Amino acid sequence: MIETTKAIVIKSIKYGDTSLIVTCYTKNCGIKTYLLKGILKSRKAKIKPAYFQPLMQLNLTVNHNNKGSLNSIRDIEILHFYNSIYTDIKKQTIALFLAEIVYYAIREEEQNNTLYKYLETSFLWLDTHSNISNFHLLFLLNLTKFLGFYPEMNISNKIYFDLLEGNFTNFNNVNLVKGNNLIQFKKLLGINFEVLHTIDFSATNRQAVLSILIQYFELHLEGFKKPKSLAILKSVFS
Repeated sequence: MIETTKAIVIKSIKYGDTSLIVTCYTKNCGIKTYLLKGILKSRKAKIKPAYFQPLMQLNLTVNHNNKGSLNSIRDIEILHFYNSIYTDIKKQTIALFLAEIVYYAIREEEQNNTLYKYLETSFLWLDTHSNISNFHLLFLLNLTKFLGFYPEMNISNKIYFDLLEGNFTNFNNVNLVKGNNLIQFKKLLGINFEVLHTIDFSATNRQAVLSILIQYFELHLEGFKKPKSLAILKSVFS
């Protein structure tokens, strides 16, 4: 079936000597994977390899089949030309990391307009703002709203956060966040990107909260893997 849809590039891998296999999160159909034959060989081709950098926002005319095989792209245009994501080392590192997160966290081949809108607007925010050292932390936390395991907001004075149950508790158990890590984790709850600049994390606290969020994803998403770019991200923001 031929259709036109917005899409965000999640992953691109080389296939053979001349082709690419590209995974996108599409507005109309969720996760879709496309085979672009010969794209690395032809310099005159209308569709360029440069269009498929992580988090690129595109408008695609595609042929979606329902036979389990790879889909194809007939036409393409860039919807948003990022100003800084691919030139700023911190933003570039965040983009690589978040593309991996989305790849492992979202597997549904179905339409989810609110999730697509969240991804779309979040990445545009990243491109247009300069204070982004904590962006990936809030992005991960707020992504759990769409995945079904955002933390319970009844914080009160409970001394632990149970990562498996997703709630605050006074019962000692495994997979708990406590002490200073709990204090830092709470700073992200209930906020949006516009007040992110008010959150002052030290490098150590930032790494601790990131580790908490990665563990949270691992506990709630079957098949979720730690991104390979995690070590690079930690190094850049240390």
